[in-house]
Amino acid sequence: MMAGQKRKTARLVLENGEVFTGISFGAEGESVGEVVFNTGMTGYQEVLTDPSYCGQIVTMTYPLIGNYGVNVDDVESRQPHVRGFVVREFSEIDSHFQSIGTLETYLARNGIPGIAGIDTRRLTKMIRVHGTLRGVLTTEDTPVEALMERLQAPWMRDQILRVTTPTVYRCPGEGRRVVAMDFGMKSGVIRSLLARGCDVIVVPATTTAEEVLAWRPHGVMLSNGPGDPEDAPYAIETIRQLLGRVPVFGICLGLQLIALACGARTVKMRFGHRGVNHPVKDLRTGRIAITSQNHGYMVDPESLSGTDLELTHINQNDGTVEGLYHRRFPAFCVQYHPEARPGPDDSDGLFDEFMQLMDAVQEGRWIPRAEAD
Repeated sequence: MMAGQKRKTARLVLENGEVFTGISFGAEGESVGEVVFNTGMTGYQEVLTDPSYCGQIVTMTYPLIGNYGVNVDDVESRQPHVRGFVVREFSEIDSHFQSIGTLETYLARNGIPGIAGIDTRRLTKMIRVHGTLRGVLTTEDTPVEALMERLQAPWMRDQILRVTTPTVYRCPGEGRRVVAMDFGMKSGVIRSLLARGCDVIVVPATTTAEEVLAWRPHGVMLSNGPGDPEDAPYAIETIRQLLGRVPVFGICLGLQLIALACGARTVKMRFGHRGVNHPVKDLRTGRIAITSQNHGYMVDPESLSGTDLELTHINQNDGTVEGLYHRRFPAFCVQYHPEARPGPDDSDGLFDEFMQLMDAVQEGRWIPRAEAD
């Protein structure tokens, strides 16, 4: 945009009838999505490219976004997946030695509309009170009534299939072979495995247990991903067949799918956990980790009764389930992101725990929790 050129007006229309009017940046047009908020001060490029945000319009609570531009290192997948981007103020100037362009240019190139100049504090408080809301972000003159009608359309139920890898691919290593099931996996998961010398085979979300085991893996990684975990019965069945046959480590959606495979239930949260400052307590050690999180569903803690799952981690803010361990099979999972892109690396050691679990099973040293007690 040339200096002095007037910007186009943008509107964010919510299903509760609220209308936020601001200025457009990024791409023009209309986009429908679930409006959520992220509390991170930095890391907007990782947020934009995190497949777990597929189908969502993301609001950043930090007031200034875009000041360090975009670069080639802070991407978590092959492309952005958000439906829209909402900020209080965006920077037209990128100032960082790694920057290859502005945030606005990046959004425009990827067809993502943005709105700036609105009261993001008010919007965030509204979501906290009423829960996650559907919305339309538009730069067009479409009447509000017509936009509200668009929000009545059936919601997408196939987010995982939209973001998973279409084919198997390999990231070679000389160490333990890990099959990573891609439900919308961030690149940080692969980086964390490769940093430990793993030979990583990434497979589509619809891969069967037999196809996974055909790789003769030392362990299976269940990735993060978008949407309602109950919309992935194919993955739940695969995990049910893998448990007890190979060590399993699940992250975020991976935890929810393990819980469903073991007979627990998942429920939609009012507004979810999205940010890089969530305290989680490890019940095994009593230690607190500051974690990166991005999820809108959680495991119902009451549904764990009668299953073989043991609660290992809880969220210190609201007491929600953050970690589980299987009492009879070599499997564990966490609701947060130990690969932490963006965010702190307090819980990076969980990948080492996965390495130790695979080694213990291979060497015949692993003892089921139920027997150890």
